[in-house]
Amino acid sequence: MTSAITPVGLLDSDQVKSVIGAAVLAPSTHNTQPWRFRCTPVGLELHADTERALPVVDADRRELLLSCGAALFNLRTAIHALGAHPATTLLPRRDEPTLLAVVRPFAARKPDPRLVELADAIPRRHTNRTPFEQAAIPATVVTKLRHAAEIEQAWLPRLDAVQLDRLRELVNKSHHAQVANPAFLAEWRYWTGRDRRSRDGVPDYAAGAMPADDGGWILRDFGTEPSPRRGRIDESDPLVVVIGSFDDTRLDRIRAGQAMQRVLLTATAAGLDASFISQPVEVASVRAELRDLLGGGLWPQIVLRLGHGKPVAWTPRRSLADVLLEPDQLSA
Repeated sequence: MTSAITPVGLLDSDQVKSVIGAAVLAPSTHNTQPWRFRCTPVGLELHADTERALPVVDADRRELLLSCGAALFNLRTAIHALGAHPATTLLPRRDEPTLLAVVRPFAARKPDPRLVELADAIPRRHTNRTPFEQAAIPATVVTKLRHAAEIEQAWLPRLDAVQLDRLRELVNKSHHAQVANPAFLAEWRYWTGRDRRSRDGVPDYAAGAMPADDGGWILRDFGTEPSPRRGRIDESDPLVVVIGSFDDTRLDRIRAGQAMQRVLLTATAAGLDASFISQPVEVASVRAELRDLLGGGLWPQIVLRLGHGKPVAWTPRRSLADVLLEPDQLSA
């Protein structure tokens, strides 16, 4: 049984419920939703839910931290939109490794219209795995995406045509490596193809409808058994970007997750859809090759595909009771 939500700082109980509700709309690998929250007199705590880690595809929990970073950005942005300053401390206590951040909404602040726009985009952002239209994204929008990453201490480098061709090769290479791994396939089967009653994982209806032809960008097939031959392909020449950090510590990964979400919400506000091309950052040897491709100075954290897709259904989320910790309870 979960205790009643208590006010935190300037936020009343309903507002606390609202901002946590915004936080859980963040994306996560296989929609595992690896986060928990705790309300204390000090602030709102974000914890990693390590029971939802993916030991095969995310052995070092890098993507778990990225996902939690995305949830943290939603939390911060929703608090700001309510007129409170979200003073945030990352990794506040060494003796509590699951505690990733504390957000203290104790000071009033006039909302920045740019952040209010991002807060409004939170419930509209969702992963879109359909083919994208053949439409160029304006340079002004790309500049906004790059600036969004930089505000959160991450970087979105420019990729030339040669680099993009090489990146496509790395995607193919990592895709083949993953689907040849029985352990990967077992983990994959557990989290995908869920029915409509499931509150986590990726249901069939969110798989997207990709033509399975040669060429283009190989995307994960969330609706059928993944295969080197029958991967879902996007041949629409989408905007493909890499978000990277200068280091690869836990702190950098949380920051990169916040940058990822700021980029995604900026894209949503601009009318764009997005999905992840995760394979090349999940296979360690290929990630090293991608780092070299970027010049060796950035650690690649996320690869995104951006464009204009067809309307798709949202993936489900766990209930508020499932993600709330008791005041004296820690994540496993």
